[in-house]
Amino acid sequence: MMNPIVTRFAPSPTGYMHIGNLRTALYAYLLAKSKGGTFILRIEDTDRERLVDQAVQVIYDTLNLAGLHHDEGPDIGGSRGPYVQSERKDIYLEHARKLVENGHAYYCFCDKERLSSLQGENGAGGYDRHCRSLSQAEVEAKLAAGLPYVIRQKNPLTGTTSYTDTVFGEISIDNAELQDAVLIKADGYPTYNLANVVDDHLMDITHVVRGSEYVTSTPLYVQLYSMFGWETPIFVHLPLIMGRNEDGSVSKLSKRHGSVSFQDLVEDGYLPEAIINYIALLGWSPGNTNEEFFNLEDLSRVFSVDTINKSPAVFDYDKLLWFNSAYIRKLPVDAFRTLAAPYLEKAITKPEINKDKLLTLIQSRLEKFSQIPEMVAFFEAMPELDVELFVNKKNKVTAELAKELLPTIIDSLESADVWENDALFERLKNLSEAAGIKAGALMWVARVAVSGLMNTPGGATDILEIIGKAEALSRLKASLARL
Repeated sequence: MMNPIVTRFAPSPTGYMHIGNLRTALYAYLLAKSKGGTFILRIEDTDRERLVDQAVQVIYDTLNLAGLHHDEGPDIGGSRGPYVQSERKDIYLEHARKLVENGHAYYCFCDKERLSSLQGENGAGGYDRHCRSLSQAEVEAKLAAGLPYVIRQKNPLTGTTSYTDTVFGEISIDNAELQDAVLIKADGYPTYNLANVVDDHLMDITHVVRGSEYVTSTPLYVQLYSMFGWETPIFVHLPLIMGRNEDGSVSKLSKRHGSVSFQDLVEDGYLPEAIINYIALLGWSPGNTNEEFFNLEDLSRVFSVDTINKSPAVFDYDKLLWFNSAYIRKLPVDAFRTLAAPYLEKAITKPEINKDKLLTLIQSRLEKFSQIPEMVAFFEAMPELDVELFVNKKNKVTAELAKELLPTIIDSLESADVWENDALFERLKNLSEAAGIKAGALMWVARVAVSGLMNTPGGATDILEIIGKAEALSRLKASLARL
């Protein structure tokens, strides 16, 4: 019987949640849930210089908003804790000393000046193993003298280290290329190399899901597992996420490509469900289906690491926008109004504007919520009219025709008793028939005259109803005067 799957997401609290980090969390979550396993959150805070205040809360908030609820973690506990690495210092030091005792690690007393000189000589900063051959007596003397030290991994100098990655297949590296990496730093904190191996073993992690930037350094971790006599977990390295540059080329996704954090995307008006759906497809495909829309429950059912692509994935903002617009259209009316309200309140202050009908009008036309202020600004205040906007070759409308039609439109609307879209549409349609012109031509004139724009959410009578009779007539008369 197979052991139950246990995965983890182990972010460093160094700021916002990058899209790549979120995809790692998502795939680790889906892998566990697809097999009825356990998903653990672990905070890797051993790099004390890069810590950012409140970053741990950002991690909690992001996972919660994304729906990636962990089964164990610092905030909810569990049987494998502590789940914050800074609370596990003694565990790492104990394990590092065991490696020293077993001949798989050693104390290094080289100071910063000496290490800097090495970097200057070969450019790569590789350590020359100066302290690897110190005698036991020398080591004890230096420790007794209180000299600062680090503990380094004592890697083999010959042979190769290999492992099989689920995505990239067999990976091998000559041991001569392996550095004697630092395991315990001078401040007593572990490096990522030691801490993640010790934690993954003690927390029963069966599958390690992380970015492909770790593919070539994983042999170091494989060596550590061997040195401890532990079983190596299954590695699942994810392809890079790239961004498209202005010249059409691609490079690693960064801020120059646009919003690259989950928080930024949400603040820009993207729905968490749409973001998660899109990110799931960045490097993974569902197999024998062309379906693209999946909620988390669907993803948990169909996800498989077997269909992760090793090629880099390109983050397409247009595709994300398309996903988001589809999710917005599917929102229940009340949910849409709740989400849109903060954006609408900033843009619309006039009490006479019918906000409920305005929201109904824009829901099917909206791609992201941050578009609302610009989309609805003309309802609040009409922009200065450019009379050339009346020209429409398709409907054979000219500025001169608009000047002829507007007085008739104004007279008709002034006598309207019912100010609702259907009644207004019928009234203008009848007016066009009486004038012997296409309804489209008259509607075009009315819409441009009341909005000051060529493109608007909704047609002429939608706009007329929402802004109200008094404002509508005032705008129509102003446009006529402009003509």
